[in-house]
Amino acid sequence: MASFNKVILIGNLTRDPELRYTPKGTAVAKIGLAVNRVWKTDTGETKEEVTFIDVDVFSRTAENVSQYLRKGSPVMIEGRLRLDTWDDKQTQQKRSKLGVVAENVQFLSAGRPADGGSTGGETARPRPVAPAKPAAVTESDAPAPEDDDVPF
Repeated sequence: MASFNKVILIGNLTRDPELRYTPKGTAVAKIGLAVNRVWKTDTGETKEEVTFIDVDVFSRTAENVSQYLRKGSPVMIEGRLRLDTWDDKQTQQKRSKLGVVAENVQFLSAGRPADGGSTGGETARPRPVAPAKPAAVTESDAPAPEDDDVPF
């Protein structure tokens, strides 16, 4: 039987990324993601539900996440679900938690300033972009003259 394990999430970080390295030197960043769902009830009342998800990011992507993202940063995560199980040392019971292993991380806002300084909790502003020079238009590229006889 075939199987498919893929998730796509868009949300905001609930805390700063925690970057660590495995004994073999692979970077691992642990992040928390809050994903909101807003809907209206039959009475017209607006409701909101927040889901908190733990995400593990590996390798160079983990280092980039740790360098450029902070608590509150908007991000899109593509990845797969992973079930972690362990024995609770206090209650001796089996415990489990569903999390996400990121395969692709897309930053949805501008990063930290180029000097590496902290943004101080302020929202990062995108850098201004110089307007592109208009391309030269040739006769073959020019739009066709409008026809006033079109009824719509």
